[in-house]
Amino acid sequence: MNQLEGLKKMMKGEIPDAPIAQLLGFKIIGVEEGRVTIEMKAQERHHNPMGTLHGGVLGDIADAAMGYAFGSTLADDELFTTVELKLNFLKPVWDTVLRAEGRLIKKGSTMGLLECHIYDEKGSLVAHSTSTCMIIREKDGNKRVRR
Repeated sequence: MNQLEGLKKMMKGEIPDAPIAQLLGFKIIGVEEGRVTIEMKAQERHHNPMGTLHGGVLGDIADAAMGYAFGSTLADDELFTTVELKLNFLKPVWDTVLRAEGRLIKKGSTMGLLECHIYDEKGSLVAHSTSTCMIIREKDGNKRVRR
């Protein structure tokens, strides 16, 4: 099963969500090669001491959406790691349903550039993120993927 197929199975509930998705409560709601959309209900348990959504949660869902989008483009013998992530917070978030849309901008032979737009349930853009990912090719037959 390649990574794109795995993401589609995860979206359908045929295989378990990633541990971070289970912890935060986000779900994949759309998958195609180079694009992934995830959704999460922001709740009080995700708040910072000021009562708004903790910025790290937005970072986590942006990283997940972009990582899933990049993973969907990789060959079976490829993995990746995020080497840089930038996040712009555009407005405060309280209790709302968030939609993170990750998409591949450019994939080279060793690196990829992605972006993510995060919207609240009213369709307002609450955050924008970009990420650079590095492709890791399997050389010794070992993979760092969850079975």
